[in-house]
Amino acid sequence: MRRRAIHLALFGAVGAFIGAAIGAGLAIRALDGHPAAMLILIVLPILAGGALLGVAAAIRWAEVIGRLAARFSGLVLLGATVGFIVLAWMHAGLFRFVESIPEAPSPGSWFGAGLSTDAIREALPGVVRWMPVAYFLWPLQFTVVRDLLIVIGFMIFVSIVAIYCIWWERKVSGHIQSRLGPMRTGMWHGWAQSPADGLKLLGKEDLIPDGADRPLFRLAPYLALAPVFAAFMALPFGTWWVFRDFDVGLLFILAMVGIEVVAVILAGWASNNKWSVFGAMREACQMVSYEIPMGMSLLIPVMTAGTMQLTKLGEMQSHGWFSWLAFANPFCFVSMFTYFVASLASLKRAPFDLPEGESELVAGFMTEYSGFRWCVFFFAEYTSMFVVAGLMTILFLGAWNSPLPSSWGVWFGDGLIGSAIRGVLFSGPLWFVGKCVWMIYVQMWLRWTLPRIRIDQVMYACVQVLLPLTMVLLLGNALWELYNVPAYPWFERVADLVGIVVALVGAFLTLGFLVIVLYGRRNRWTLVGELAVDHLPGA
Repeated sequence: MRRRAIHLALFGAVGAFIGAAIGAGLAIRALDGHPAAMLILIVLPILAGGALLGVAAAIRWAEVIGRLAARFSGLVLLGATVGFIVLAWMHAGLFRFVESIPEAPSPGSWFGAGLSTDAIREALPGVVRWMPVAYFLWPLQFTVVRDLLIVIGFMIFVSIVAIYCIWWERKVSGHIQSRLGPMRTGMWHGWAQSPADGLKLLGKEDLIPDGADRPLFRLAPYLALAPVFAAFMALPFGTWWVFRDFDVGLLFILAMVGIEVVAVILAGWASNNKWSVFGAMREACQMVSYEIPMGMSLLIPVMTAGTMQLTKLGEMQSHGWFSWLAFANPFCFVSMFTYFVASLASLKRAPFDLPEGESELVAGFMTEYSGFRWCVFFFAEYTSMFVVAGLMTILFLGAWNSPLPSSWGVWFGDGLIGSAIRGVLFSGPLWFVGKCVWMIYVQMWLRWTLPRIRIDQVMYACVQVLLPLTMVLLLGNALWELYNVPAYPWFERVADLVGIVVALVGAFLTLGFLVIVLYGRRNRWTLVGELAVDHLPGA
């Protein structure tokens, strides 16, 4: 089997190089050396042939590669993470580079007037001024190509987030329950357990119960994932790192996340299973109810900032810790917690995981799902966790800005090294992703700490506790903003003082939170006594 795979890869590589040779004549003679023809018929086949040769080499020396990966698995994982970040940064840099080239229309272009490969080649530095680079950069001048590349990047990012969070949740639950979680697959703390489970799920049979509504049963998982994926269109990772900078980006994201309830209802109803229907009805009741206090909580920072454009909300918080909207006034500070609680119910996360309710409803609305469709539901849940954490980060926690003022970054200049330092220390997508990952960790922490509550307690917490509280917060914030104007200078001074106090309280709580985490990590074995678990041999 291994020899056949090597032969197949080599045969494909030879075919790709032969196709490139034939395509060279066709592109140069019949198509007059058009950039698209050169890219599709020559450059891409050569790259495909090289990739197949690499696959053949990887299969041939798989044992050696496996031993090296096992020995340096931590470095491999770190290198892959850094490489993904650098790749995303390079894409953004290439887009800006192509936009900066003065237009020199390419005659007879299939896509209308645009940059020619000669113009791109002249703008390149002397070291990389060679033919394939210009052909690769030529398509980037067209919006449809750039959008397609960004969508593919989002698909990869969403997949990585879901796979990583599934593995991480197992590790978090394992440490909270005084065990290790995955340790074998992937060597370094079982990092490859989630990809292995994904391959297993892809190989499972796709079962549909008798009597189920087959079209709706098939549609439900994709209706759960597609809207959440669409929410990334308006979710900014930085001032310039956003697919579409909508004026009402917040409303768009909330609308997309809210469609998931329709998918859950379809899954429960179409399964023709009473446990699935019970789970779907719980989800409809719970999610529709908690969306009201969640939306009202988000209105408070929007009212304070005066805009629903998420990039502007992030830019307003670039002046350091004390400029974050969570510390603008006491009402914003409390609304951050009400939003977090409501978002847990919206995500079906513990202690509000009644729609799944394994102890009473088997698996709730997912009871009859298996294989790939069941996996899609899981991907939708963890993707939603990132989106909800992203909204909280943007509207309350400084967005992509660090606790240090971004203005300090001018000391490092505008060069490549200065931009990298500013992105790491002051403002950049790394800060946004890091804050989102921290909030996801808190969601996991709560799941494996708090018990599941009853459905009547879920509704009581929403209707009689959370909803009245958010109404009071919304009214209090409206009055605060009404008087926090230059016409009332005394109130402005009081507001500034209160904002400083709230920011200091937030810093104290954050440090206390970190101390608790580090203390529990350091004393995780002594706290449980004889229940401590040692590593498995060879793990």
